[in-house]
Amino acid sequence: MTTSATPGQQSAGGGAAGKPGQQDSGPGRPAGPAGRLLVLGAIAVVITVAVAVAAFVVVRHRGAAAPRPSGIPASVSTGLANEMLLTPLPHDQAPGFTLTDQAGRTMPLSALRGKVVVLEFMDPHCTDICPIVSQEFVDAYHKLGPAARNVAFIAINVNQYHASVADMAAYSRQEALNTIPGWHFFTGPVPALKTAWRDYNIAVEAPNPDADIVHTSALYFIDAQGREAFLASPMVDHTKKGTAYLPAKQIAQWATGIALIAHHLAAQAG
Repeated sequence: MTTSATPGQQSAGGGAAGKPGQQDSGPGRPAGPAGRLLVLGAIAVVITVAVAVAAFVVVRHRGAAAPRPSGIPASVSTGLANEMLLTPLPHDQAPGFTLTDQAGRTMPLSALRGKVVVLEFMDPHCTDICPIVSQEFVDAYHKLGPAARNVAFIAINVNQYHASVADMAAYSRQEALNTIPGWHFFTGPVPALKTAWRDYNIAVEAPNPDADIVHTSALYFIDAQGREAFLASPMVDHTKKGTAYLPAKQIAQWATGIALIAHHLAAQAG
């Protein structure tokens, strides 16, 4: 599995400027070689000034600390919020779904009302970022302490070629997610899965059963009233050989962040 850009990330490109055509001299436009030299000299001065200004702006930008996103819980440091790309959401009702978990239990999202829900999208055959997020889930559960009883950790399957309950159960055992009492790895008919992906802005590319599943990695925090509260963007690094990893310190930081946000939402629910 390979991750793609999260809902809040975009890429942009610009086209090259067209080649200017030749023009005759006109009123106010310098003519001949001397005139062209004057024009070129003026352009050079403008470009030099622009480059200097741009370099100054870049240095200022790189040297300045990233601003703290508004609406972030006070318990979450600015550095951690920026590392997680944590974004407050407008508390719209989270899109509903009815799917089946790794234990064969079919339930709607609304069945978890009253609990804080931490939602990720995972591939049960993933060897990239999904196992890392799984470890963060397990660690976050333990960091929550008694508050963990008010939190559900869930995932929705993004692999339409491995969509059986047995696939969800095997992955849950492999990554020790089944040690979390409030864990649900949901799957179901492909049309229902695709609806959930669309509703949560998850792009999935699965050209064939043997290809890598490329999908958006997004972590949603849903409050006890069933409203979207925060969105985070899980990360992963890779070795020169392409093996996915994340330093233990970063995994611990992410687990702490997940636990702090979930605890904050649970406390708000009373």
